[in-house]
Amino acid sequence: MKRFLDYTEIRTKITSVTVFGMTILWLIARGIKIQAPATATFFGSMLLFDLTTTAINNYIDTKTDGESLPYERNVARNIILVLLGASVASGLLLVAMTDCSVLLLGIPCFACGILYTYGPVAISRIPLGEIFSGFFYGVMIPLILAVINLPPSSIFAFEADGAMWSLHLNMYELLRILLFGIVPAFTTAGIMLANNISDLSKDIENGRFTLPYYIKGNALPLFVWLYRMCYLAVLLAVVLKILPWTALLMMWSYPSVERNTKVFLQKQSKAETFIISIKNYLLINLSLALGIFIGIIL
Repeated sequence: MKRFLDYTEIRTKITSVTVFGMTILWLIARGIKIQAPATATFFGSMLLFDLTTTAINNYIDTKTDGESLPYERNVARNIILVLLGASVASGLLLVAMTDCSVLLLGIPCFACGILYTYGPVAISRIPLGEIFSGFFYGVMIPLILAVINLPPSSIFAFEADGAMWSLHLNMYELLRILLFGIVPAFTTAGIMLANNISDLSKDIENGRFTLPYYIKGNALPLFVWLYRMCYLAVLLAVVLKILPWTALLMMWSYPSVERNTKVFLQKQSKAETFIISIKNYLLINLSLALGIFIGIIL
């Protein structure tokens, strides 16, 4: 079990689990009834696929970085296949419990997870990792949860008249979800950016040309502003009544986040300061979740 948890890096699943829990709180704060069976099925599929993508990432990366796997390669490959099969099966079960809009949202999620490190042009080797990880963790998870729990056709509505098919979008609801998703999206991107900044020289040696390679001196200012934009987004969301006013309690974390960020600006080390991006992620997202929870109580 320890080898399996190391191989799939279970500790890194805090990102998907945190945004899942925070989104559930947000939906409850909006007075939306949670569809427990479908929501639990989505959680299982999400977690299984998160484990799958990490396993694929480690399986592929160990071919070039000289590190070893906790299993023989054929065993490691079989674990990936089992995890992938289980996540696909639970995803299809979720589609059967809901509607085809979940399938249309799930397909790009699965594609991105697999293509992140697999394929001729892996996402992890180009300057798009921060964008993809932030969007799929921060926006797509809340979007799928909203589709599952809101009344049918609240966000997407399909119409078919013979050969004429049409899709109607509720842009107001989509913008609500997008604004809510800025905090988990930007803090997730912060983790990816800190990782790529810390590994820049090693990545170049291994043929990975990530975002910091291209933006050079702007990487650290971007790291700073990813966090500051989170606070501005929450303030705007409260003004627009997308979040309860108690979400402003998140502001108490700002001084700590700024102090942490200054430490990373002084030294970028995978072993010593990368953990700061994880701390900032937890400070911001958990304080926002707490604010939403207090709003529910009040």
